[in-house]
Amino acid sequence: MRCHRGIALILCVITFAASLAQAADTELPVVAEEDFQQGAARWEYADEAAWKVEAGGSGKVLALLKKHSDYKPPFRSPYNMALLKDVQVSDFQLTARVQSTEPDYGHRSLCLFFGYQDPAHFYYVHFGKKTDAHANQIFIVDNAARTKISTKTTDGTPWDDNWHTLRVARDAASGTIAVYFDDMNEPVMTAVDKTFTWGRIGVGSFDDRGVFDQIELRGEVHKPN
Repeated sequence: MRCHRGIALILCVITFAASLAQAADTELPVVAEEDFQQGAARWEYADEAAWKVEAGGSGKVLALLKKHSDYKPPFRSPYNMALLKDVQVSDFQLTARVQSTEPDYGHRSLCLFFGYQDPAHFYYVHFGKKTDAHANQIFIVDNAARTKISTKTTDGTPWDDNWHTLRVARDAASGTIAVYFDDMNEPVMTAVDKTFTWGRIGVGSFDDRGVFDQIELRGEVHKPN
């Protein structure tokens, strides 16, 4: 898709994001599916003691149980990460069913991670209850404290105690990032950035608790040279 000069960047991003999400279901192959019924052997953690597979949802879920992780990131960024092992993708669509288990407050949140290279280089989406410069945004960690790259967001993510569906869709060539909450037709956040064109994916939070289930990763597998 080519954006005309007279169209504002934000409109271009939204239009492209919608077409990307609609196409991903049929064009991108399934790379990984996880329901945690057989455990979580495919996942590794920033702080293994913070995570546990337990009963919940439709059977078993991956639960983040510690609000304050023992993990110390090299730069200001989320403390609680569970990363899918041995899979790197360029173009992708990551979908997960999630439930926030943190008592309600202004920054109640959960995160999705992508483009993960190492602890100092990755992207993440912060689904925060109330938006500000450090909450409910798309961020990059690039050998420095996390930096907001969102071109669009909302007033906040309407967390409650119910299950919700999160999705991130990524087109590596254009740099487009589109983020969805329950409504898979209209992105709640968008960004354009080409710093990392491939990487691992993950789930977690900055410093809140939650549970994760029914994770599906569609995408193009990146194989390092």
